[in-house]
Amino acid sequence: MLPRILGWAIVLGTAAVAAVLLWPQGVGLQNQWIAAHVVALRGAAAVAGIAAAGGFALLALPRRTRRFGIAMAVVLALFAAGNVAIIAARGTGGTTAPDAAGDAASVTVLSWNTLGEVPEASTIAELALAEGADVVVLPETTDPLGEAVAVAMRDGGRPMWVHTLAYDDIAKARSTTLLISPELGDYEVVSAEAPGPPGNTNTLPSVVADPVDGDGPRIVAVHAVAPIRWEFRNWRSDLDWLAEQCAGENVIMAGDFNATLDHFAGRGVDGGDLGRCRDAAAGGGAGGLGTWPTDLPELLGSPIDHVMATPGWRVDAVRVVGEIDGSGSDHRPIVATLSPAG
Repeated sequence: MLPRILGWAIVLGTAAVAAVLLWPQGVGLQNQWIAAHVVALRGAAAVAGIAAAGGFALLALPRRTRRFGIAMAVVLALFAAGNVAIIAARGTGGTTAPDAAGDAASVTVLSWNTLGEVPEASTIAELALAEGADVVVLPETTDPLGEAVAVAMRDGGRPMWVHTLAYDDIAKARSTTLLISPELGDYEVVSAEAPGPPGNTNTLPSVVADPVDGDGPRIVAVHAVAPIRWEFRNWRSDLDWLAEQCAGENVIMAGDFNATLDHFAGRGVDGGDLGRCRDAAAGGGAGGLGTWPTDLPELLGSPIDHVMATPGWRVDAVRVVGEIDGSGSDHRPIVATLSPAG
């Protein structure tokens, strides 16, 4: 009798833990230790659930452990299926709009964390030129490499203004570079040069640029710190601060958020995912594709790099760029073409 009670207690406990890890925002744990990491890698979690379910299915072969094995296998299979369903709902493809580049009002945004400038300037510029980027967001990129990218893009017929913010010169990860096409007008950086609210993200810099004449979107080049154990408080603070940057009417944000849609839960207003900003990948059918790390397939990775915009922008095209995984960075670029809604 006691083994049976213990077995059912394990099954029910596993079911409760699986439910929380499947949808931690349902109980407010999406930004807490363990749950935040599991939900960040839904594809990998689904594979782990399937493998564990298979193991318990084998345990169900002996008659003595059949009920326990079947019950555990069902719980874990449902956990895996739930993660697969969420990935599928967010999208595993993308959208293309061949005529979007011809729209003078459209803005193409490219974001790529360069892992401390591992890809060469020519590689970054070639991608930006091929995509027709008007805005290029480069976390972990210093001003010299940003200038080199801009020169290569100018030589390719697409000049860019360069805005870089660095907290120090100790590590290249402490720099973020933003390139903006002159066709969008003149921009000035308004984010603080020192880390931490109220003027910037805490550990790694983000660049907030406003149009000088007030005509055009606020552009935010994002680099939130990763949710490693000793940075959890800063990570949550970074996401709160970024949500505040997207409280206006006309904002485009892009970069390495070190967070998925699940982690944004509770920070959206007026139908937004983060502040008033909506995720372009989710809106364009690519929200389930992982941008990090490149040594995992896109379906198993974590979608932590985003292009986001306020409701005044619609998504014409979006894709996660997987064909240059061998360039050296552990992040995949993401590119989205936006145009004024209505």
